[in-house]
Amino acid sequence: MKKVIATVIIGVMVLIVACSKDDNGTIEPIDPFAELNLPDQYFNYANIQLPNHYTSNGFPSQFQFQQAATEYDNTPSDNPITDAGATLGRVLFYDKKLSANGTVSCASCHQATHGFSDSKILSEGFDGEQTRRHSMGIVNARFYATGKFFWDERAETLEDQVLMPFQDDVEMGLTLQELENIVSSQTYYPTLFENAFGDNSINSDRISKALAQFIRSMVSTTSRYDQARSEVSSPIIDFPSFTAQENQGKELFFLPRRLTNGLNGNCAACHVSEAFVGPILRNQGRTTFATINGLDTSSTTDLGVNETTGNPNDIGKFKAPSLRNIAIRPPYMHDGRFATLEDVINHYSSGIQNHSNLASPLVNSSGQVGQFNLTEAEKNALIAFLNTLTDDQMLNDEKYSDPFK
Repeated sequence: MKKVIATVIIGVMVLIVACSKDDNGTIEPIDPFAELNLPDQYFNYANIQLPNHYTSNGFPSQFQFQQAATEYDNTPSDNPITDAGATLGRVLFYDKKLSANGTVSCASCHQATHGFSDSKILSEGFDGEQTRRHSMGIVNARFYATGKFFWDERAETLEDQVLMPFQDDVEMGLTLQELENIVSSQTYYPTLFENAFGDNSINSDRISKALAQFIRSMVSTTSRYDQARSEVSSPIIDFPSFTAQENQGKELFFLPRRLTNGLNGNCAACHVSEAFVGPILRNQGRTTFATINGLDTSSTTDLGVNETTGNPNDIGKFKAPSLRNIAIRPPYMHDGRFATLEDVINHYSSGIQNHSNLASPLVNSSGQVGQFNLTEAEKNALIAFLNTLTDDQMLNDEKYSDPFK
């Protein structure tokens, strides 16, 4: 019944917009730059200046799994970011008409004020139902090396991922044909598609490419971390403009620490490069970057990446998100179980569980789980460091804002 009602609403929306057709029954394109809050000249999305610590690896050689962020760039050759393409993607990202009843958009679950995530444990879809997992932050999505998306990595590419929420029965409740019909019925889209792709033909492939371009343009480069990092040659030496506490937290994050199981571990093993994204493959036998961090002793209702791969070794594994803007993105983990950063750090300090797929260094060959065993001062220092990753300038940049306001 919900789907039937939604289909009726879609039909009414298309009929209403059809009144703007000319006598020949074709859509009369309008100037989107007049109707929407778009600049007269495109914002720069295609040539965002990346700092040196994104383009060069500043870690010493003993950090063998660290590379420059740009080495992980998942931009495909057939969909480079363009200013016109990302502008179209911005409009699509914020357009609530692109849901079954015109009430939600991509931005409903990825809000700039929350680091392009959601403050709710589970997001609400078009009919008020809840999503299965917490909304992951999407800043620095460009630097996930495998290019796979969602917590369970079920989307092979970002281009695949952006179309899935439209088709989800809870999230936006459309078919791809319905999506194309709605987009085609809006007077502001023909010009945007023509500018982005050379003609005003509208289809789901172009919708996915434009949205992917906009999301890949969301790169965090102006946080306090970035500003302080520009003053030094390596991320592991003290930053002169950091406080002593922030430098202590940075050291705890990057440098190996002896765990309670006798092995060495650090935060940077699962949040690599200075884009702070998920880890790289350790060997050719692995097909996922996803990790298991000991949230539970067993996985029952949510099997994580295993639901995509069917590999029993992937049970309980989830994609590791970028830590950019992490301080303003509570709650945390795939199920939003932790309300604060303090909760997260307490988990790694003393709460890691011995799941059957837990791997070294969090468990040793004898099955002993390693805890980071942090002091209160060290916990506070880590939080102080993570706060430096908030990029207020980027999050408040007009080019990432709602063009319908």
